[in-house]
Amino acid sequence: MNKRHVFSAPGLALAEQAMAAARSAGVDNDAILLVARADIEKRAIPDTRKMADTDLMAAVGRGAGYGAATGLLAGLVAVAVPPLGITLAGAAAVGVAGAMVGSLASALLGASVSDPVRQAFDDEIQAGHILLVIDAEPEVLDVAGAAIVRLGLRPLPYESTSALS
Repeated sequence: MNKRHVFSAPGLALAEQAMAAARSAGVDNDAILLVARADIEKRAIPDTRKMADTDLMAAVGRGAGYGAATGLLAGLVAVAVPPLGITLAGAAAVGVAGAMVGSLASALLGASVSDPVRQAFDDEIQAGHILLVIDAEPEVLDVAGAAIVRLGLRPLPYESTSALS
């Protein structure tokens, strides 16, 4: 399972060197992202390197799971009440409907919440530092992290399971 680590670079040139070091260590090119202040991102960071600035995808996943569980539970309770006439297929349909409603509601909320990395390190970002975010297997992260630190980037106290790993 992929893990996410974050490093802080004082400038874009050093962040680009660190990206090259991470790729050399075996990190997939698509698993290397940059986070910076809005003015820096607009003029210096390509769109393919920018990290999403909201918690949308993670929120959709959580909403689908919780909505499906709630809907399925409600459907099973309805099956247990004979006058309602709900079948097991009806309970499954209620579960699917719950997943859809949960996904939609969570997507709407998640679109308004900042990404966890941006929340955790807003002071670094506002100070003009470039955050290098890497998603990789722990063994690859160990090698890449050591190479990145040797270049002078500072590891930040952040580790999470990658949202889509």
